[in-house]
Amino acid sequence: MPDPSSTQENFDLSEYASFHYEVITQTAELEALGPEWNHILEHSAIRVPFLQYEYLSTWWRTLGGGEWPVAELFVVTARRLDNRLVGIAPLFISQNPAGESALMLLGSIEISDYLDVIVRPEDHATFLEGLLNFITTFPARSWEVLDLYNLLQESPTLAVLEQAAPRYGLAVFREKLQPAPLLQLPPGWETYLAELDKKQRHEIRRKLRRAESYRPPVRWYIVSDERDLDAEIESFLALMAHDALKQRFLTEAMRDQLRASIHAAFQAGWLQLAFLEVNGEKAAGYLNFDYDNRIWMYNSGLDYQFSDLSPGWVLLAYLIQQAIGEGRAAFDFMRGDEEYKYRFGARDRIVERLLLRPNS
Repeated sequence: MPDPSSTQENFDLSEYASFHYEVITQTAELEALGPEWNHILEHSAIRVPFLQYEYLSTWWRTLGGGEWPVAELFVVTARRLDNRLVGIAPLFISQNPAGESALMLLGSIEISDYLDVIVRPEDHATFLEGLLNFITTFPARSWEVLDLYNLLQESPTLAVLEQAAPRYGLAVFREKLQPAPLLQLPPGWETYLAELDKKQRHEIRRKLRRAESYRPPVRWYIVSDERDLDAEIESFLALMAHDALKQRFLTEAMRDQLRASIHAAFQAGWLQLAFLEVNGEKAAGYLNFDYDNRIWMYNSGLDYQFSDLSPGWVLLAYLIQQAIGEGRAAFDFMRGDEEYKYRFGARDRIVERLLLRPNS
């Protein structure tokens, strides 16, 4: 690698020289980092549930529900001279989809909608500059590329790494992956409905009235008692399995991953597992996260025998209505361009991939 100081342009390398970088390669070391991890995430430039320690440590234990048969932990931390944690790059080493040995973000690729580094905005550029210096000069380097999936388009990581990469002899490749629709929530339910297309507004009202007058009776609820959680998880997985694609996705390893993630989210206080029942029988379910003043819609399941009731739509409308009533700022539909997300008023953002490789 070239000496970064020879091409530093106007960047002051002494800034990150005041940070001490270390790499965590053992699970026990990762566990010891947990309390500090979530504290710094509270102030990070990007705050998403998939960066919570509980989520990523669970992901690592199952390697994404079996997505990565072979992987090596490589979490990089930076601390100030007084030992205060500055930032975390939650990385691991495995073969990327192109078969290259890659440094990738924990949580990659399939089941974690948004990923990033964890660092305060004021330290973001300095931390990433130091990270590139650290990984490109690491004595036992075993990776060919830095391959970062599922970065939100508004993440400052994209621009910082694009600008810094040439100083370390790295070429940059940036790719748009897929949309991630977001619904900004207004202060009232009627205001929300008024902002929708007239036809969609009518549909929501009609479906809610039908559910409220339906016989047998319809009710919805959010799981709140931990004693019921295991049974409710199995009910949700059964609803997911009504869809043929999701049934294939639900390998035993993936079921274990979902069970562990749901338990971790419940213990951390940001699980929203919701069901719509018809006469006591589950017709629809949503697995969401209630985190950082917004609802993050992670997965869903339907029993198609209740299709005439549109249970997925009805439950989603109730959840949006509750989120507005509780003053949530947004309802994040996350990755995927399914039509219903836009009919409920969401607007696109883009999830991207950033690939850095040594210049040939």
